[in-house]
Amino acid sequence: MSVTFLASAIVIVTGVFWGVYWVPVRALAGMGLDGAWGTGAITLGAVVMLLPWVMARREGLRGQDPLGIAAILLGGAAFALYSIGFLYGKVALVVLLWFFSPVWSVLIARFLLGMRVPSLRLVAIAVGLVGLFIMLGGDGGLPLPRNLGEWMAFVGGILWAFATAGMRLRSTVAPLPAAFLFALGAAVLSFVLAPLLEPLPQVEGADLAAMAGTALVTGALWWVVSIAGLMWAALRLDPARVGILLMTEVVFGAVTAAVFAGESLSGAEIAGGGLVILCGLLEVWPVKARAQGGGGT
Repeated sequence: MSVTFLASAIVIVTGVFWGVYWVPVRALAGMGLDGAWGTGAITLGAVVMLLPWVMARREGLRGQDPLGIAAILLGGAAFALYSIGFLYGKVALVVLLWFFSPVWSVLIARFLLGMRVPSLRLVAIAVGLVGLFIMLGGDGGLPLPRNLGEWMAFVGGILWAFATAGMRLRSTVAPLPAAFLFALGAAVLSFVLAPLLEPLPQVEGADLAAMAGTALVTGALWWVVSIAGLMWAALRLDPARVGILLMTEVVFGAVTAAVFAGESLSGAEIAGGGLVILCGLLEVWPVKARAQGGGGT
C-alpha cells in the first residue's frame, strides 16, 4: 500500500466523520452553549486532553519552523469558523461553501508552491464551481453566501487552503502535537468570537455536567483522533487533493441533515451537490491513470 493511497484514504474517512460533526455542535447549542461557545468548549477540551502528552514530549515542537506552526494554528482557526457556521446556516450549504477551498488550493499549488496542475484537475475544479453556483443561485439570486453561517464556511475554506499549503511546505510537526496546535488555534478564535456572537451562557450544575461530557467526547473523537490523522495525511498530499477528497463530507453532511434535522434539499441543491461530487471523482482520476500507465513504481 503506497503512502499516497493511505493518506488519501484517511482524508476520505475524515470527511465522512466530519459529515456528522454538526450533530454534537447543535446538541451543545441546545444545551445552552450557543454560537462560538460550543466550539470553544469542544476545542478547549481537546487542548486539555493533549496538553499532558505535549508537555511530556516537548521535543516534538522544539525547533519547528514557526511558519509551519502558524499554518497549523491557522488550519484550526479555519475549522473553528466552519464549526460555528453550522449554527447560523443550513448544514448542506455550509459544508459545500467550505469546499470552495479546492479552488484556492489549486491557485496556491500552482503559483505559490510551483506545482504543475493537471488539465483534468482544472476541469474538476470548473465542474465543482458550477455545482456550487447552482446550489447558491438556484432560486434566481446571486450565487453568494446569504447568511453568517455561509460566510463563515466560505472564509474558513479560504483559510484552510492557505493552511494546508503552509503545512505541506513548512511543517514537519508530528500528528499529535499538530492536533494540539490545531485545537489551540480553533479554541483561541472561538473564544475571541464567542462574546461577539452570543451572550455568556447561563447554566446550572446538571446542565454543566452534560455539556462537559458532550464537549469532551466530541473533542476527543473529532479534534484529537480524526485531526491527528488528517495532519499526518495533509503533509503527504498536495493541498488540492486534500480539499477535494474531503468532499465526502458533503454527502454525509447533506444526507444526515436531511434525515435528522429535516433540512430538505431543493432540486438545484441536489443537482449542484452531484456536480461537486463529480468534481472529486475527476480530481482522483488523473493520478490513477498515471499510476496505471507508468508501469508501476
